[in-house]
Parts: sequence; C-alpha cells; structure tokens
Amino acid sequence: MSHDVTPSTDSPFRSEPTVRDQAPQFVLPLVVRIEKAAPPARTDALETAARAVLVMLADERSVGDGEWAEVVRDWQDARIRKVVRRARGAEWRRAEALPGITVTGKAAEVRVFPPVPLDGWPKELAKLQVSGTDLDDPEPPTAADPAAPVLWLSPDLDMSAGKAMAQAGHGAQLAWWELSDQERTAWRDAGFPLAVRTAAPGRWAELTASGLPLVRDAGFTEIAPGSCTVVADHPALR
Repeated sequence: MSHDVTPSTDSPFRSEPTVRDQAPQFVLPLVVRIEKAAPPARTDALETAARAVLVMLADERSVGDGEWAEVVRDWQDARIRKVVRRARGAEWRRAEALPGITVTGKAAEVRVFPPVPLDGWPKELAKLQVSGTDLDDPEPPTAADPAAPVLWLSPDLDMSAGKAMAQAGHGAQLAWWELSDQERTAWRDAGFPLAVRTAAPGRWAELTASGLPLVRDAGFTEIAPGSCTVVADHPALR
C-alpha cells in the first residue's frame, strides 16, 4: 500500500487553477438510500459516506494492479470530486447491480462506485437526483469519542446533507493520505471508526489553525470557493 500524500501546495480542493485541472477529470459517485418511509438520520448518513470513501480507497481492487486501480489513480491525480445522489426502491436495486461497495451505518446505506469520467456516468446513476438529500437528526448526536477520528464540520456553513456527505468524504480522504501505511492498516482493521460532528464556533477557529488536514472547497456547488468545510482530526495526526 503506497503512502500517497498530496502536497498542500497542490491541493485537489483549492479554488485556484492548478496542474490538476489539466488532467482528465473524474468523479467518485456515492448513492445514499433514502426510502420515503424510513430515511436515515443525517449524522448516520454523513459518517457512512465518509467510511464508504475510505473503504473504496483501501479496497484491494483500488490499489496496485487491482481492476479499479487505474481509474482511482487518475481520479486522485485530478480534482477530487465526489457527488452524492439519492435512490429508493427500484432505483436502489439498479444501483446495487453496478460494480461498487455498499457500506452500512446504524441505519444508513451508502453505495460507493469506482470513479467515472465527469461526463461519463452510467445511465443508472445519471438518472438519480442530487437534490432531495435533506436529512435530519431526530436526536442531537452524542459527544464524539476524543480517542477516535472526528471529522469536524464548519459551524458557519449551511450545507445540504448530500453536500455535507461529500465534504465528510473529502476530510476522510485527506486523513487517509496523511497516515502511514501502518496507521492506515490499523484504521482499516478496526472498521474505520469515525464521527462527524459540527464544531463549536470557538473550537472551529482552533481547528482550522491546528495544522490538521483541512478541506477548502473548490466552490462548484452550494458554497463559496475557498470555504473551509471540514477538519480531519485523526488521533495519529495530532
């Protein structure tokens, strides 16, 4: 397993043009199952999406000579785009029939697929809606375990659940890149435990200045370019 750390000067998320824009552009599709009668809780969906990204990155098909390895490398060499769409009923069953990995949370189900060209989505996924991923937490999330990785969301941004799922995935990916092979293996073998929480305003200022992996969104959707969205607080990186 290679230790592929992206230099901060070549961030795949920055809004300014970089050499990454010259490469063919890909997107990582994620599909969240949202049945009308039983939608998942928002935090559960965010955490499950973040784990789904890690599961894809760690899968043997995504590394070395694996069947997805080339497209995963191409995706990581360009802008790191993730798009979350929703599915229910027959739509979900069609999505499940495509090559990918389904990751489950407490009740949430998210299927992640190998990266596809920006304008080359499979028709079964291209038909799915991006809107309509507004989810709520019936109860406030419990306090995060300080000994476990936490993806801290900005308290200053109002993001749909789909947008926040993609941002949580970005944060998880940055943490993964920063870890050593041994630390990656330990996280994977533990089942990728993590929490996604919104930081308190005062704590957010500390986090963004801490040197921990920080996502600055390119501003393609919903929020302004350069917005700080997630800090990846992994114990191994403190």
